[in-house]
Amino acid sequence: MTNTRHSRRTALRAAAAGTAAGGLTLAEGGSTAQARNGRGSTTTFVIVTGASGTPGGIDALSLRGHRTVGVDLPGHRATDAQFALDYQCPQDPASLATRPSPMAGIGLDAYTAAAIQTVRTVAEFGPVILYGGSMGGATLNRVGNAVPHLIDRIVYDTAFCCVDLASPEDYLTTPEGSTTLAGNLAALVVADPTVIGAVRANYRTANPEALAALKETLMAGAGDAEFYSTLAYLQPDESLTVGRENSQVQADTWGHIPRTYIRHTADRLIPIALQDRMILEADRLTPHNRFDVHTVNAGHAATGEQFRQIVDILDRLPECRH
Repeated sequence: MTNTRHSRRTALRAAAAGTAAGGLTLAEGGSTAQARNGRGSTTTFVIVTGASGTPGGIDALSLRGHRTVGVDLPGHRATDAQFALDYQCPQDPASLATRPSPMAGIGLDAYTAAAIQTVRTVAEFGPVILYGGSMGGATLNRVGNAVPHLIDRIVYDTAFCCVDLASPEDYLTTPEGSTTLAGNLAALVVADPTVIGAVRANYRTANPEALAALKETLMAGAGDAEFYSTLAYLQPDESLTVGRENSQVQADTWGHIPRTYIRHTADRLIPIALQDRMILEADRLTPHNRFDVHTVNAGHAATGEQFRQIVDILDRLPECRH
C-alpha cells in the first residue's frame, strides 16, 4: 500500500503510535496506606516511554540521586527484532512493506501488565513515581486504575490522560485536537498496518519533505543534529491498537493518586488546548485531588535544554524530598 492510500485514521494511529480493564484488578492486600507501610525510603521513577520509544531510565535524574527504571514494554525490547536488515541501508522497501511486525497482537493489556510488574518490583524499596509521555499516558491510566496503592504519584509529560473520552484517538478528533499535525506522520508509514499487524514508520527516510514535516510535528525549532539524534532512538514499529483502546481513568482508584501534568506550550502533536482539556476533565472528576500543573516552552519532544527544565520539575516533586 502506498502512503497516499493511507486514511486519516491510519495517520492518527501513526501519531498515537508515534504518539477495558483487561482482567487487571487491584492487588491483594488492603488499603493504600496499609500497602505503603513498611516500605523503604528510596524513591524510584518508573518510566513508560511514548510510542516508538526505546525503553530506559532517565540518566539526568539518576545523577541527582534518584533511582530510575524503564518499563520493558513488550515488542520494544532489544530481542524483539524491531530492527531488521531491511531497515538498514540500503533499505528493502518490499520487505519493509510485508515483513510481519514483532508488535503484531500486542496491545494495551500487555503494556499495562509489564508496567505493573515493574511497579510491584520496585515498590518495596520506597515511593514510586510513575512517569510517561505522549502515548505512554494510556499505560499510566491503566496502571493507575489497577494498582493505585503502589503508586505515590503519576506524572504526565504532555501525555494522554483519558477522562471523558475513551482513548487517545478519540481526543485527537476533538475540537481541541483539531490543530494536531498528526497527519504528517502518515508520510513515514511504509506498510499496510493490516498486513504486518502494526504501524511501521521509516524514521531513517531521507525524504526531505517528510523529515521537515516530522520535525515540525515533533521538535520545531530544534537544531538538525538534535532532531536526527532523537530519530535515531525511535523504533519503527508500534502497536496497532494501543491508541484506540479504552484507557479511561477511574475516580475511585486512579483518582486517589497525587498527579502532576507537565504542559508543553509548543506541542504540535498534542496541542496545548488538548492538554488543558484533559487536565480540566481530570480535575472535574476528582476536585479534591487536582493536577499539580507545570509548564515548559517545548515541542512534543523536548530538546536537551528544555528537558533539563523537566528534570528540575521532577527533582522538586514532594516524593523526592522526603
